[in-house]
Amino acid sequence: MSQNTIAENKKRQDLSGHSEVWLFGYGSLIYKVDFPYLERAPAYIEGWSRRFWQGSHDHRGTPEAPGRVLTLIETPGEKCTGMAYKVTPDVFEHLDHREKNGYLRFTTPMTFRDGSQHEGLVYIATEDNQAFLGPASSEELAKHIGSASGPSGPNSEYLVKLQLALEQLGVHDPHVADIYQQLCHQKPQDII
Repeated sequence: MSQNTIAENKKRQDLSGHSEVWLFGYGSLIYKVDFPYLERAPAYIEGWSRRFWQGSHDHRGTPEAPGRVLTLIETPGEKCTGMAYKVTPDVFEHLDHREKNGYLRFTTPMTFRDGSQHEGLVYIATEDNQAFLGPASSEELAKHIGSASGPSGPNSEYLVKLQLALEQLGVHDPHVADIYQQLCHQKPQDII
């Protein structure tokens, strides 16, 4: 699979008959909302966990030195809390470009805090994409994230902003929190 998934995503769901679509964000889409939306609300999806297992060659790293960003990994019994956005279909022109480095759109049921449910779309970078880096220890992930930087800024900024956004949502994600703690304990010269 090509790292650039724009064309593939355009074929995955036909959004032409919809006036609005729900989108689930679990990483930078929680705190970096650079698109218009009609509604926004905390929600969760079941059976998934966020992991810093995807390489970022275009935002938080470079092709020569990719950063690490989140993807979702199937995890039975787990809940992943994030932010849901009701958007118009034209927003996916921007989002497909933003998430082009290995991410594909999938449909998913989302549950909101009031118990209501809606089906929405979520971007997931699967293990078979060229930018997938896979698992590593929290210490290794923190070191990698602390040393990477790309056109969108330092990789550490992604982690810090995500941890703060999750705290504001009242969410404790052990994976993110462990890496954040490791990053905070690194020597300043180890962090960009």
